[in-house]
Amino acid sequence: MEGQVVVEVEGLGKDVASGDGLLTILHDISFRVRAGEAVAIVGASGSGKSTLLGLMAGLDSPSRGRVHIDGQDLGALDEDGRAALRARSLGFVFQSFQLLPSLTALENALLPLELLGRADGPRLARGLLERVGLGQRLDHYPKHLSGGEQQRVALARAFAPGPRLLLADEPTGNLDAATGAAIIDLMFEMNAEQGTTLILVTHDEALARRCGRSLRLAAGQLA
Repeated sequence: MEGQVVVEVEGLGKDVASGDGLLTILHDISFRVRAGEAVAIVGASGSGKSTLLGLMAGLDSPSRGRVHIDGQDLGALDEDGRAALRARSLGFVFQSFQLLPSLTALENALLPLELLGRADGPRLARGLLERVGLGQRLDHYPKHLSGGEQQRVALARAFAPGPRLLLADEPTGNLDAATGAAIIDLMFEMNAEQGTTLILVTHDEALARRCGRSLRLAAGQLA
C-alpha cells in the first residue's frame, strides 16, 4: 500500500572486534522508507553502506537498535524466521551477481520461486528472463554469459517472487559504463512496473539522483 512504512530503522549500531578493542561501524542510524519509494544510500568506501544493507536484510545482527521490515522486528525472529521473511518479501541485486555457477540462467531465476513452492515458477521465471532480454539464453550457464547478461539474470531472480522490497548493493560496480547504464534503466523500469520499494547502495552520485531521496553515510553516521 502506497505510503505504508516498509522499512523502519531505529537507533541502529554495529560494532566489530578489532586489534584495539571494539570498532564501531555504524552509529545510531534511524530512518523510515515508505512503500513505493526509491532511496539511495550513498557514501565513500568504508562508510558502512553495505553493513547497513546487510542489517536491513537480516543477514547480520546489530549491536544496538532495531530493524522492522513490513512491521516485523527482525530481532524477534530466529535465523529460519529471517530466512522466511527474505524469501517472502525481499529481492537482492549484488555487485558480484551471486549466480550459482552450476545452474542455468533459467534455474537461477527459478530458485526463489522453488523455495516458495510456486507451481507457476517456471512460467514466471521464463517470462522475467524474456523481459530482461534473455529469452534466447535460458539454458546458458553463468560462465557463458557476459557480466551484463549475468546481472540481467540477477534482476530476473530478484523480481521473480514479487518482493515488497528490493535491496541493491552497487549493482553496476563490475560493469562498464554503457552496460551499467542499461542495467540501471532496466532495474528502475521493472521496479516501477512491480511497484517495488527500492533501497540502493551506491557511491555514484548520478545514480543516487535517480532515486527520490538519498541517505548519506559518513564514518558510520547519517550526515
